[in-house]
Amino acid sequence: MDNILALHQDLKNKTYTHGPYHAFNISDPKPRNIHKASVRDRLLHHAIYRVLYPYFDKKFISDSYSCRINKGTHKALERFKYFAGKVSKNNTKQYWILKCDIKKFFASIDHDSLRYIVLNYIEDENVIWLLTQIIESFETAPSKGLPLGNLTSQLLVNVYMNKFDQFVKHKLKIRYYIRYADDFVFLSHDKNHLVGIVRYIELFLNEKLKLQLHPDKVFIKTLSSGVDFLGWVHFPDHRVLRTVTKRRMRKNLSINPSEESRASYLGMLKHGNAYKLKQMI
Repeated sequence: MDNILALHQDLKNKTYTHGPYHAFNISDPKPRNIHKASVRDRLLHHAIYRVLYPYFDKKFISDSYSCRINKGTHKALERFKYFAGKVSKNNTKQYWILKCDIKKFFASIDHDSLRYIVLNYIEDENVIWLLTQIIESFETAPSKGLPLGNLTSQLLVNVYMNKFDQFVKHKLKIRYYIRYADDFVFLSHDKNHLVGIVRYIELFLNEKLKLQLHPDKVFIKTLSSGVDFLGWVHFPDHRVLRTVTKRRMRKNLSINPSEESRASYLGMLKHGNAYKLKQMI
């Protein structure tokens, strides 16, 4: 209680400063550098999130699925399947999928651009001051980056990328578009149209958000050739788990063959075609 009252007083007097982070690495499956805030700061992050999330969530498009209540990867996968059926007229028409990924997403978030976007939504000076303390508490380069591990980071990147979502829907007028964090897809029966919008996407991300598309993770292909999206490889009538995910699952189960681990993987596999894997587990 003493610590909570002290935090309250620091916020009231505007003497609050964000503490340092504890850094550690994980493989998820690729190496990621996580920065964990102190208990005091995490308590504040949760308080901020609880107040601001309902306000911002109303501003987001319906097909943004990362870190949102009643959204998530499984809803995004079902939406992808629904869009595929719509654009292909129930698999009777050929169509194309443009898939993009942003290079070093969290590490590349520009602090000045983020503050400018937040200012367009929030007028309360106290909230702006507090968010500035959190945004400036971490850097990967001068005035760049948000820490993986902050609850507020999950909300702020959605606020940041909402500017891109609105551009896609209102300027590019793309109907079949899904975004999960920095991973997004566009579906269309017109391949040339998808080829043409790539440069507009690049320009907007570079100029407005100071972000870059990952040069090795932008492609246009048909679903029949297999599209890797959100951990699954999608085909017209089914989806299968990525090969690297299968290997990781087998390795993890050999190390920890507990009932809880098996139940967790079986829960994941029910969202795709994985009969043999289920039998193996």
